[in-house]
Amino acid sequence: MNNLRQLALSAGKGVMGGVVTRPYLSRVSSQWSIISHSRLSDMSCSKCLTVDNMNPCIKKMEYAVRGPLVIRAGEIEKELKEGKKKPFDRVIRANIGDCHAVGQTPITFIRQVLSLVTYPALLSDPKFPKDAKERAETILKGCRGSSVGSYTDSAGIEVIRKHCAEYITNRDGTPSDWQNIILGDGASNAIKSVMKLLICDVDGKKAGVMVPIPQYPLYSATICEFNMHLIGYYLDEANNWSLNLSELERAISEAKKSCNPRAIVIINPGNPTGQVLTRKNIEEVIKFAHKENLFLLADEVYQHNIYDPNSKFFSFKKVLMEMGPPYNEMELASFMSCSKGFMGECGLRGGYCEIINLDPDVRTMYIKSISAMLCPNTIGQTTLDCVVNPLKKGDPSYELFQKEKSHVLNSLKERAKMVYEAFNACEGMSCNVVQGAMYAFPQIKLPPKAIEKAKSLNQDPSEFYAFQLLEQTGVCIVPGSGFGQVEGTYHFRTTILPQTEELKHMLNIFKTFHEKFVAEYK
Repeated sequence: MNNLRQLALSAGKGVMGGVVTRPYLSRVSSQWSIISHSRLSDMSCSKCLTVDNMNPCIKKMEYAVRGPLVIRAGEIEKELKEGKKKPFDRVIRANIGDCHAVGQTPITFIRQVLSLVTYPALLSDPKFPKDAKERAETILKGCRGSSVGSYTDSAGIEVIRKHCAEYITNRDGTPSDWQNIILGDGASNAIKSVMKLLICDVDGKKAGVMVPIPQYPLYSATICEFNMHLIGYYLDEANNWSLNLSELERAISEAKKSCNPRAIVIINPGNPTGQVLTRKNIEEVIKFAHKENLFLLADEVYQHNIYDPNSKFFSFKKVLMEMGPPYNEMELASFMSCSKGFMGECGLRGGYCEIINLDPDVRTMYIKSISAMLCPNTIGQTTLDCVVNPLKKGDPSYELFQKEKSHVLNSLKERAKMVYEAFNACEGMSCNVVQGAMYAFPQIKLPPKAIEKAKSLNQDPSEFYAFQLLEQTGVCIVPGSGFGQVEGTYHFRTTILPQTEELKHMLNIFKTFHEKFVAEYK
């Protein structure tokens, strides 16, 4: 194992937004391993594809929320099943925004419609409400052969795209053209499909994409995979992770020396930071992007997840359009998902992208690009329709739908407050208000001896802390190094998703562990 570890480390290091990152360490039982070419040469059959001659971008890319900590958590779960003794009886996964995996109950109407479209014989079953049957019939009529087993148009089922446009129009008060709606296998797929368009080296400089730090690792991973340049701009932790114009100016000024800035990513509400941008902040970003001729990429998948009474979600499209010329002519792609919100249907992979003000020829190329993937999955499209085309008062399923939706969002609001208060009660921890999304990103003040110990293991101190937490308590989080953090500061991301009693249990474990950890390395 030590040899494999050394090989992994020798594969190289990269810099993400000013934060040093490195390839994931190989474990004997892990899904990912790095094997040297010399090892391969000893095998009876030589391989045409080796680590030495494979795509170097894949070797460099990292995705922290499914990284080595999560792999180790899976190993521990197997060890517990095999009867191995641990100081805990289960792993608590707080590393990823997977709502149903930690106990959230699916919305009844969504699952009824999914049942009906996948098995239309149930349309004659009296146990299913009329509105669910009507919704299923509408979707099936939009499918070739009236079956969700058929291919759809590359951009998705037309009637669902029209419902997305109506949803956006009602949300923003400005018109949305359904032909600008592209459905995808979740927002992640849609984000990558747009970012692909930006890959173009100019005068020997890579295309650069501005990304908030801390950031969601999808962006750093995709930028690395596409051989682009990540331009990290730091959010202001002292001011509840707000976005400062002066920091944007600093970041792009430095980046222009080594890359060609093409786009700016904004995650609102924030992941991993949980902040909600003010309208003034959004206007400042739009003006900055216009001045620098940047494509706007608005990740708005948590738009339903607002908990702070003083916060309000404004879509970038709404603000951009209401600002008028010349801003309302800017290129924008905004993204929505049914993996988050009150739905939490992560595994069904449904999402949309709205693109506005694209050059017509570029739009043609974009449609050509997504057509190579044939079509988004129809189950995800169906789920999305239940979100963007909500039930109306008087519909048979309306009352239950609203009750279930309110229960989920109210519970998340309660848990957001619980997490914020619990971490701020721990000595040496500070946590901003979780205004929205599904995460907290607390800062931890680590003793010098703990930092020295981490460095002796060639680990970021936040990674060392997270591994110790997992091994000693079974709680799985993601170290701040996976998202980016100001040098000399240490954080971790945790979800607020475990159900209330489980979350209370987890926070008590955290307090005990943290006190013990600090005392050990004081």
